[in-house]
Amino acid sequence: MRISSVIVVIWLVIGAFAAYQRGYFSGDEQVNCAELGTVLVTIVTGPLNYVGLNPTIECTIPQPSP
Repeated sequence: MRISSVIVVIWLVIGAFAAYQRGYFSGDEQVNCAELGTVLVTIVTGPLNYVGLNPTIECTIPQPSP
């Protein structure tokens, strides 16, 4: 159990570094659900980014009626 916890923490740290390398933490504009989802997926998929996987998420935000 202890080794698996260490592996999970290392996995998430590598994922956070991958998100940092892609510049996801430097944005000043307002974050929408698609951008937030992409950052979270990048962190969770972590090391898979380094084998060519490019995780993205598509979502639509309800628009106000005119």
